[in-house]
Parts: sequence; structure tokens; C-alpha cells
Amino acid sequence: MPKVAIIYLSFHSEQYLDDAVSALKKMTYPRDRAAFVVVDNPHPEYGSSVRAAEETLLPLSEKEIPRVVILPQEKNLGFAGGNNVGMQWALDNGFDFVFLHNDDGFMASDCLERLVEVMEKDKTIGAAQSLLLMHPETELINSDGNSFHYLGFGFCNHLRVPKSEIKIDSIKDIGYASGAAVLMRADLLKQHGLWDDDFFLYHEDLEYSLRLKQRGYRVVLAPASVFYHKYNFGRNTSKYYYMERNRYGVMLMYMKIATLVLLLPIALAVELGILLLAAKNGWLKEKISAYGYWLKATSWKLWLKKRVARQGARKVKDKDILRSAESRLIFAERSFQSPLLKYFGNPIMAACWFVAKKIIFW
Repeated sequence: MPKVAIIYLSFHSEQYLDDAVSALKKMTYPRDRAAFVVVDNPHPEYGSSVRAAEETLLPLSEKEIPRVVILPQEKNLGFAGGNNVGMQWALDNGFDFVFLHNDDGFMASDCLERLVEVMEKDKTIGAAQSLLLMHPETELINSDGNSFHYLGFGFCNHLRVPKSEIKIDSIKDIGYASGAAVLMRADLLKQHGLWDDDFFLYHEDLEYSLRLKQRGYRVVLAPASVFYHKYNFGRNTSKYYYMERNRYGVMLMYMKIATLVLLLPIALAVELGILLLAAKNGWLKEKISAYGYWLKATSWKLWLKKRVARQGARKVKDKDILRSAESRLIFAERSFQSPLLKYFGNPIMAACWFVAKKIIFW
């Protein structure tokens, strides 16, 4: 059986750790072929969670649960940087797969086993996401594969839709894999790099999925693998800054100049709508801060360097990468909902995308 490192990024996670431990005790995957790697990402307000992790996990290590490894960090490295610490440990210690395990969730007993089966059967699959269900509302979907919009937005697909209403009984290609519960190949992480530290929070999972797709690999949902997620979008107060800043980075890195020029008119129109939405919902400051970041020459130098690297390694055309892009923005979070978006913005974006797809042949 392949060796799997389960990376648990601990960020003031004491309230969630017991659920993760209970799930590890019931895991059907061989314990001697797995490791539970806890990366402590110190909370700026509450500090480190190392002590809680040590007290809860170490007495059970290699007994009731897989081997436990705790990697304390001196500062908060963000979602990308923190997970990278765990991924690097897995690569250095000869693991075959890496599974990212959100701190506020837990695995179904056969979650890991089903993911590995999917990856072992098809070597063209670079990443496989579990079916994310809400908890305790386990009849509701959190994500059956994330969606990405052609203007760089990312969002959960079918968020809070009853599972019974969606047919998800087979493996399917998805827009991108959520970093909450995703299995990735160690050899591809070695070959194509870990997650991008500069994203810090949000869209780093979108970027990695596009990186794999750009190089000819599939990114899929494995619906037989279930992960329960105590999803709460509102916990991070700085999320809007990172979401807006990073979506520009995704577009710059992965779209050809011709695509960017073609999409510029609708992108500028959408910016006006987002500014109005941000002002209405109280995150205009974060939106303006994202603009401020992109007005710096150092930012452009950094991200253009990334663009050169990504474009130089591509094996797939824009039209193929963007085939799965969404034409509309469908957000379940109230802070993003607006009649302006629903009745005006989305129809216009959909019409523009219909035309753009006919034009993009590169």
C-alpha cells in the first residue's frame, strides 16, 4: 500500500482536534502506511496549539492512530506556507501521497482508502478531492468540486445544496480541488513544486489545480471519499483582501496575453460591480488594499516571474484550461450576494463568456 502523509494545519484547532482523532481511530487505511503530520500555525491572537496537540495525539501515536509528527512553527505561514511545511516533510520521508486535512473537519472511515484507489487506477489524475459534506448538516454539500470563474474567482460548487438533489455517484473532472480535503501525488509535488507561499490564504488550491491541468493532468472529485467539514466562511476577517488580490495573480499567471486583452472590458465592468458590493457589505477597505498591492512595482516583478515559469511549462492551450470555467458567479455567502449580480452582472458575464469561448482558439 502507498504511504500517505495526512497534513493537519493547526490554527487554534483545539475545538476540532477531538473529531479528527476519533476519525483517525476508525480509519480503514492501514495505520502503518500513514502518518498524521500536525503543522502548528500560531494564531496571532491565541498563540500556539502545540501543547494541546501533544497532549491529545502523542499518547495515541502508532497505537490507536497512525504515527504522529508535530512540526511547530515560529510564525503564521498562512494556509499555503503552513501546508508546505508538512508536504516538504512528507517528501523528505519517502511518502507517496499527501492528503491535506482541514483543521475544522474530519474523515469518513474509508475517506483515504477511496482516494488512493482512484489515484492508483489512473496515473493521469494529479489531485483528487473528497466529497465535502457540511457538519452537522451532513445532508448538505459543502463542495462536490470547486468551481472557478473565467475572471479568477473561486467558489464551492453546490454549497449547501442537499446531496439528494445532485447526481454525484462517479468520478468527475472538476474546476479545481478544494484544499480542505485533497490527495496529491508526491512525485508531482517534487517535479512541479509545492503550493505557492505568496498566496498565503485563498486561491492557492485553485492555482495548484490549474498548474496540474496546464501540464496535462486531471483534477477530479472522488465522491466515494467523504470528508465532513464544519464550514464557516466568515471566520477570517482579511479574506476579502486575499481573495481579490490572489484572483488577479491567477489570471496573470495562467492566461495568455490575448486572453487577458479579450477579457479586459468585462473585467473592468465587473470591477465596478465588486466595488459597489464591497462598499455595501463593509469590505471596501480590503478591496482597496488589494488594488494597493498591485500598484507596487515589487508585486508586478514577483508575479511576472511566476507567469514566465508557468507559461514556460504549459502543455495545454487556454481554450482547454478554460473549458471548465464558470460563466456566472454563484456565491452562497451573503456578503457576496446581490440582486445586481443575480439579475444584471451574471447574465452579462455569461453572454460575454459565450462569445469569448467562440473566439479563444489559442
